[in-house]
Amino acid sequence: MALSPLVMGIVNVTPDSFFPESRTASADNAVIRGRALFELGCDIVDVGGESTRPGATPVDADEEIARVVPVIEALSTLGPVSVDTQKAVVARAAVAAGANVVNDVSCTLVEVAGELGVGYVAMHRQGDSSTMQIAPTYDDVVSEVSAFLRRAAQRARSAGVRQLWVDPGIGFGKTLEHNLALLAHCRHFVELAATFEAGVLIGTSRKQFLASLGEHSLGVDERLEGSIASEAWALLEGVSMVRVHDVAAAVQLRELLVRPVEEVVA
Repeated sequence: MALSPLVMGIVNVTPDSFFPESRTASADNAVIRGRALFELGCDIVDVGGESTRPGATPVDADEEIARVVPVIEALSTLGPVSVDTQKAVVARAAVAAGANVVNDVSCTLVEVAGELGVGYVAMHRQGDSSTMQIAPTYDDVVSEVSAFLRRAAQRARSAGVRQLWVDPGIGFGKTLEHNLALLAHCRHFVELAATFEAGVLIGTSRKQFLASLGEHSLGVDERLEGSIASEAWALLEGVSMVRVHDVAAAVQLRELLVRPVEEVVA
């Protein structure tokens, strides 16, 4: 894992992802957005062809491949690229096109990543896109997510995955209280991941739980401040990567937080 935390920028080749600025209607537009994210300083671009927001409509594998492969082929010449998918056939096509990491919200593709020799993000999710926000319930969200990610990390190492991140899945089958509890325990997840020589990825950017933190409900275009605040907390707690829509702000945040620490250590 890199000493300095990474910023993962989001490119959605989809018509229905929840944040309009990350949607791209065509491969050409997606490449333009991805190139711009690299120029703004992101370390890896995450390309997705199927929305995983609550209530999202599933996409056929052939359509998903048609959406992401041309984008990955183009962007992989500029820097590291991950594919955001939960389908093995899409992951294989994406890696063949140049993807370096499989970002898997379903946590089912670990053997594929190990076989292909690419990085892997193992995420926790309760249910699927159609059910995950229908009354999510836990006895103890931190301990249950921890146990899940521990098992996922063990499987990943057994499958031969060398570059590994675990993701507690903010917003994926969690209430506001669950999300805040997971964020409050970022350090716990960092320590858990360290036992597997892995990192932690946190994705809070523009998500619905941030809408309830102000005096009035915030629309998706009003959640930048909450996104940056939660990302700052995660970075200070030691996470290895943040997945963001607003790359310029996150890169600036990373520089403000990390550079002073590195200079003191030096």
